[in-house]
Amino acid sequence: MTIKDLPLLAKTVIDGFLNGFNKSSIKGPGLEFSQYRSYQPGDDLRWLDWRMYARSDRYYIRESEVETSIAVRFLVDASASMAHDDHGIKKIDYARFMVASLAYLANLQGDSVGLYVFREGDLFSLATKPDPQHLQRLYHHLAQIQPAGTFTNPAHYKELFAGTNRKELLVFITDMYQTNGEINKLLNSLSAHRHEIIVFHLMGKNELEFDFKDYGTLEDLETGETIDINTTQASAYRNKLQEHLDNTRINLTGNGIFYRMINTSQPLDEALRSFLVQRNKSRF
Repeated sequence: MTIKDLPLLAKTVIDGFLNGFNKSSIKGPGLEFSQYRSYQPGDDLRWLDWRMYARSDRYYIRESEVETSIAVRFLVDASASMAHDDHGIKKIDYARFMVASLAYLANLQGDSVGLYVFREGDLFSLATKPDPQHLQRLYHHLAQIQPAGTFTNPAHYKELFAGTNRKELLVFITDMYQTNGEINKLLNSLSAHRHEIIVFHLMGKNELEFDFKDYGTLEDLETGETIDINTTQASAYRNKLQEHLDNTRINLTGNGIFYRMINTSQPLDEALRSFLVQRNKSRF
């Protein structure tokens, strides 16, 4: 998290743990690890992995790229509540670094990547493309995100449903903070369009553990409303929170959406490794 340069951070995170999976059985397009196999006469030379050749002096084929590439659209909730801070780690920064890393991995596999940012009731969109220059544009816009306002009004969802006829994967990173079920409605609509959807639900450790002992009052970042902290209600709070998390998971998975809650105190590479391994297992 101390690496401020997004391309460097993404490369460091992904290359760091991909090296340990070069011989893995995990493969397939769309944010999956690649499986390498030895080059055989007649193989398409376009799929040779030159980095592996540089390290081992042997020719390897990336099987995931031999399969089909897809378009990966990253949806980032940048409403004001994503500015929540847990001991110096803001949810929006964790989301920023997560998207940068997964976009780097997708681009490495030949997948197209795009960015959609929900902020101040509006929607910023960067259409999907597969080239490295486009990935740099995605990094640039990621770095500019500053959370503000409320979640985007449905009137601005047109770009999300425009899409193409290509197979697409939607990766939505959010804190699931909503006042009238607006995020659930959006996800249900996207699911109805037969998109494959992954939701990363970011939660601060202080939220999960009701660890606000240094504060006497909490403020809603989107409405400005405040509430006094009563530590004697910690147990009731945790029970209500667990009920909320369970209901969120049941609602989304019931609609065929892959759901994963992530504690922002968890190291990014650890969180991504766990997700990719789980995702692979759930697909077979």
